[in-house]
Amino acid sequence: MKAIQLSRFGGPEMLEVVDLPAPVPQAGEVLIRVHAAGINFFEALMRADRYAVTPQLPMIPGVEAAGVVEAVGQGVDVGLLGRRVAAPLFMSQRPHSGYAEQVTMSADLVVPLPDALPFEAATALMVQGLTALHLLRQSPPDDKAVLVPAASGGVGTLLVQLARLKGARQMIAAAGGKAKLDFALSLGADAAVDYTKPDWPARVRDLTGGEGANIIYDTVGGALTAALLEALASGGELVFAALGRFGLAASDLERLIGRNQSLRGFALLPLLSADVLRASLSELFQMAASGLLQVTIGGRFPLDRAGEAHRLLEERRSTGKVVLIP
Repeated sequence: MKAIQLSRFGGPEMLEVVDLPAPVPQAGEVLIRVHAAGINFFEALMRADRYAVTPQLPMIPGVEAAGVVEAVGQGVDVGLLGRRVAAPLFMSQRPHSGYAEQVTMSADLVVPLPDALPFEAATALMVQGLTALHLLRQSPPDDKAVLVPAASGGVGTLLVQLARLKGARQMIAAAGGKAKLDFALSLGADAAVDYTKPDWPARVRDLTGGEGANIIYDTVGGALTAALLEALASGGELVFAALGRFGLAASDLERLIGRNQSLRGFALLPLLSADVLRASLSELFQMAASGLLQVTIGGRFPLDRAGEAHRLLEERRSTGKVVLIP
């Protein structure tokens, strides 16, 4: 089978196409023919050895895939053969391997897909969909003025919609450039601010009657986090969900304390048991299949152009989800 292998850390050109033996499902596992594999920004950081965790090389990147069950291992229901399924590889014992034509994983962790849900959309609803859903469960937006940075990205597009569905009083999207702002508005945001402009936190305060956002979901991190505090209302909550990109200084934290603001950390994996994973993905899949939730695919690339897909993400030129089509 063809796969993308990372043997050395570096730029997108380090992602090489290789031929490998097809994996064989072990007892309790299924073999899946991949029809779409999701790409996440943290994988670009991992490729460059700039992520919080350094992976062991060589490796096949990719923590989420969707496809059709081709074979089953010992003890697995043969009724799964031919089923369309999601493979949340990040929950498996081999969390990387999605950038490939075939993958194996525990049959207990695959989640059936509704017939109306495309494989590509399923990839967008795994890491990014689960992140959006559980951010809102951990810090509910009910009757609050909400700010979503990177609102045209994979997590952001889903957060804008889900926060609105879950009762946000005011939904403000932040993104860079008119096209991305217009796109966020089309998803249901009440207002959109360009956070490439120096006065954008003041714009957020103006939109909220001088107060600022009651809750901000920060999935970007880095230098942006300090600016987000300027857009946060007194007594507001900033939920930090950008593992490895925390950039607040002691002075920022002192200012946060002085305004009775709170900083809450968010990490997805500790929240997901197998049962919670299956239930959460099933909820997201049904919402998307019914049209209640719009999934945006911002780029489709064949395996041999995985480097281009990474470059698109790193240069912030994409909207929604970027996928590989083996």
